[in-house]
Amino acid sequence: MFTIGDFARYGRVSPRMLRHYDAIGLLTPDRTDPATGYRLYGAAQLARLNRILALKDLGFTLQQVGAVLDERVGPEELRGMLRLRRAELAEAVAAASARLTRVEARLRSIESEGHMPADDVVIKSVPTVRVAELTGTAASFQPQDIGPVIGPLYDRLFPLLEGAGLRPSGPGIARYEDAPEGGGAIVVHAGVTVSAPVGAVGDTEVRVVELPPFEAATIVHRGAMDDVLSTTHTLARWLDANGYRSTGYSREVNLECPPDRESWVTELQEPVAKG
Repeated sequence: MFTIGDFARYGRVSPRMLRHYDAIGLLTPDRTDPATGYRLYGAAQLARLNRILALKDLGFTLQQVGAVLDERVGPEELRGMLRLRRAELAEAVAAASARLTRVEARLRSIESEGHMPADDVVIKSVPTVRVAELTGTAASFQPQDIGPVIGPLYDRLFPLLEGAGLRPSGPGIARYEDAPEGGGAIVVHAGVTVSAPVGAVGDTEVRVVELPPFEAATIVHRGAMDDVLSTTHTLARWLDANGYRSTGYSREVNLECPPDRESWVTELQEPVAKG
């Protein structure tokens, strides 16, 4: 028999944790000394302790661990629990990966401060263009809020156009505006250039709209749009240095969109005025 201190040391846990497991009935001592009240554990109980720790490491609650160990959970239910945990972990990994991308973008933006190539930005007149688009709303203009909205919009847009017999005649164009409800929310328009009458496309949510011409400061961004910060900062510094002011959100014109997002080429077209 082991004292609680020895059992804790062999199991690589704390005596306090063992007392808690005893209190909730998850791992009770083999025997409790009636005279001293000391808890005594058997060597065979290390196997149950190891299973408890393994299931905890998978993210199960202590209540779930107890149900599994006491066989109150059948094989199919256990598989379901494990599949759910797998999905939760995959979501956490994806979120951490996206956060890492944003941190790297911030670092690149910081490192590029003070380096402003004069030939990156071009002032030009953007002509009238007609686009078929779907619309959604994002919580903010931050890349982590725009991405989850605009991606699914484009995923839906092209099959709807194909089903309506409408073919793109030019690049994709994403544009943004403040949402009527305010609070920093953004209306997201995911569109593609078409030659079609203005109005609804069949019985779909897609609408063809005509975008008016405007004067724009343009810059080309190479890479995924999650990594656009350093490019937008270069554009902002150029505007400030050359006496221009922004009059709205940039349009994003998709010049090249291969499967590898890191190989994307996107022109940012920011409406500007002098002074």
